[in-house]
Amino acid sequence: MATHAPAAVVLIRLLVGAVFLSEGIQKFLFPEDRGPGRFERIGLPEPELLANFVGVVEIACGGLVLLGLLTRLAAIPLIIDMLVALVTTKLPVLLGHGFWGLALRDLSHYGFWAAAHEARTDWSMLLGSIFLLIVGAGRWGLDAVLTRDAKEAHG
Repeated sequence: MATHAPAAVVLIRLLVGAVFLSEGIQKFLFPEDRGPGRFERIGLPEPELLANFVGVVEIACGGLVLLGLLTRLAAIPLIIDMLVALVTTKLPVLLGHGFWGLALRDLSHYGFWAAAHEARTDWSMLLGSIFLLIVGAGRWGLDAVLTRDAKEAHG
């Protein structure tokens, strides 16, 4: 939990946490477009179970990141989430065809530039989550507060 990262890390936490929290909530608010319906169209197995699981992970871990609580731990499932999203939704766009039962969305074009455009948010969230895994919550997170309180109690 200890972190020596600057206070400005709060900006990355706000970005990563708010986007994941919002996307997780939307999986339940708009199940056909963002949740099980979308997971089924992609070709993922058990779309209802998987979409709800991912939604809960995004809400819980996004909230923890926003608070700066257990930030490094919360970043790990978010990294996995983004890696899976890139493989299941953006790799078909790059290849121009589906694979392993994963569907290709109907887009105006496919290939590198189409995949780069479609993956921009996923890459940002992946790199932001990796950054938080490396540096932690920063001085303005609950991790730093709890670490300071623990040091003061023992020192």
